[in-house]
Amino acid sequence: MRRLSTLVALVGLVFALSLPAGAIDTQAAFPDPALQSRYEHLTNELRCLVCQNQTIADSNASLAGDLRREVREMIARGDSDEQIKSFLTARYGDFVLYDPPLSARTLLLWAAPGLLVLLTVGVVVRTVMRRSQQPIDDDESEESA
Repeated sequence: MRRLSTLVALVGLVFALSLPAGAIDTQAAFPDPALQSRYEHLTNELRCLVCQNQTIADSNASLAGDLRREVREMIARGDSDEQIKSFLTARYGDFVLYDPPLSARTLLLWAAPGLLVLLTVGVVVRTVMRRSQQPIDDDESEESA
C-alpha cells in the first residue's frame, strides 16, 4: 500500500512539474539576442486585458497573442520600447501596463494598498480599545470555574 501511494505521489509530482513546460509563444525567436531580450522584457511588462492577472507572455488568450504579434512587429520595425508602450497605452489605457505611471488617474491604484493597511490597523485598534474598556463579569468567571 505504501508503494502505491509513493508511486501516485511521484506521478503527480512529475505531472505538476511538466505543466509549465507548455509553450504559449510559438513564434520563432529573433535572430538577434538583444531584440529577443527586448521582446521578452516587454511582453512581461504588459498585462493581458482578458486575463487581467497575467502578462501577455504568460497568457494564451487570443488578444494576448495579437498583442505579442504587434509587439514583435513593432520591434522588428525598429520602434523603441517607449514608442511601443505609448502605442499600447493610447489604445488600451494605462491598465495594459503592469507598472502604470503615477498620475492623478492612477493615484488611488498606487495608494490603495497603504490605505487598506491603515484601515485594517484602525479597525483592530478600535476593537481592542473597546474590548479593553468593557468590565470583566466576575460572576460568570466564578460559575465557569
